[in-house]
Amino acid sequence: MNREEALHLVRNHVNRENLYKHILAVEAILRATAETLGEDVERWGLLGLLHDLDFDETYHKPELHSLRSVEMLEGKVDDELLRGIKAHNFEHTGVKPESRMERALIAADAVSGLVIACALVMPSRRLADVKPKTVARRLKEKDFARGCNRENILLCEDLGIPWPKFAELSLQALQAISSQLGL
Repeated sequence: MNREEALHLVRNHVNRENLYKHILAVEAILRATAETLGEDVERWGLLGLLHDLDFDETYHKPELHSLRSVEMLEGKVDDELLRGIKAHNFEHTGVKPESRMERALIAADAVSGLVIACALVMPSRRLADVKPKTVARRLKEKDFARGCNRENILLCEDLGIPWPKFAELSLQALQAISSQLGL
């Protein structure tokens, strides 16, 4: 499956615009992370696009989230990507994240919300006005963007990327697609 096919699939299964934008954000962060780590940018980006394919359908059934995506993608992507999708919901699937790609997805999924929250509290509501230091500092503020799992974000350090660098990398990735995100 290539990026165009994945986007088509996402558009057919994702109804909420905010979820679609989240998926694009995670893809962008994963692509930037892959590039930093010398990994396959296209492959990691594909995982980012497909990771929440079933979220609209399984929103009220977290124990099914990612499992339904795997059913939809069986035979269309390889086992490594299917495992990565299941591992990003490890709390419910029991599939522990082991590979760099799996841990990167979990970190990217969580940090995307933190970066976007940083933009939304700016007077301009623009990613262009957010500074890497702001993102790095906001991680320590437990009351800010409460839904962003800080422990998951810090998996970046397991990848060999220190938190301040991951904050900068993630912000730059989202700034590059800010027009698609409407921020």
